[in-house]
Amino acid sequence: MEVEVIARKWGNSLGVTLPKEAVEKEGIKENEKFFIDFHKEKKSTVKDFFGLAAGWKIDAQKLKGKLREEDHEREKLFS
Repeated sequence: MEVEVIARKWGNSLGVTLPKEAVEKEGIKENEKFFIDFHKEKKSTVKDFFGLAAGWKIDAQKLKGKLREEDHEREKLFS
């Protein structure tokens, strides 16, 4: 299960509060030892995406047309 938490100052350390839903779902009890796998949130910037498609050999107009076709097909399915 993955949940979003915020690290907060707790004495000389940092601590996190586990959401009630996560505690209940995982069956975590007080003083129980468990492991946490954490990943720091990375905020994307324009620089992260700049140049990603530089090596693509795709005609933008053909791609746009294909996306429109797929949108029309999707609309037919859900209309």
